[in-house]
Amino acid sequence: MGRGKVTLKRIENKINRQVTFSKRRSGLLKKAHEISVLCDVDVALIVFSTKGKLSEYATNASMVRIIERYEQHSYTEKELNGTNNQSKGSWTLEHAKLKAKFELLQKNQRNFMGEDLDSLSIKELLNLEQQLEAALRRLRLKKNQMMLESISELEKKDKSLQDQNSLLLKKIKGKEKELAEPPLVDQQTQENMVSFQLNLGEAYQAAGCDGELEDTQKESQPLTVIPYWMLNLMSQ
Repeated sequence: MGRGKVTLKRIENKINRQVTFSKRRSGLLKKAHEISVLCDVDVALIVFSTKGKLSEYATNASMVRIIERYEQHSYTEKELNGTNNQSKGSWTLEHAKLKAKFELLQKNQRNFMGEDLDSLSIKELLNLEQQLEAALRRLRLKKNQMMLESISELEKKDKSLQDQNSLLLKKIKGKEKELAEPPLVDQQTQENMVSFQLNLGEAYQAAGCDGELEDTQKESQPLTVIPYWMLNLMSQ
């Protein structure tokens, strides 16, 4: 005949209860140690007696680390469960808010364009007018600023072009002046010309005794002018 099912209930006898607690506590601590060693798991066991005495066991004496892991896991799990339970309602509420904002923006845009003004009150119309005036002031201020910047940039470019034109005019005038002035004959060329003329005169005098024929031929020959380029060759 098999052993019947034992019903668990509080032990009324105080002494028996204390004895049973001591035996079961030792066995429980032993089982916690065994499972941590055999299965290579982290185990933390905390037991308080009726008098408040603490009995504990933790793998590698790391009770604080195991409790922190437990709290982190418990918090994360609660957050996930809460998010899953509230996600549908939150998304529905967020969708409704975004839809209302979108419709309000569309209405304001139509009002700024001068449409759907019949439903607006006098206060709303005055507020709309003030907003439009403020927008126009900002628009004009930005436009004037951009125009001034553009004018300043054009003035800088114009000044740069004028400076370049003045420089080019100076260069052109210098070239024209150089072309207008006649070429200068240096002192060496002049001495060569004088020496050539003296040699030519002596040659004529030496040839004077050759007869009247040569004098006649010399008189009939025109005076030859030495070109300028021949003189330059002779000077070189």
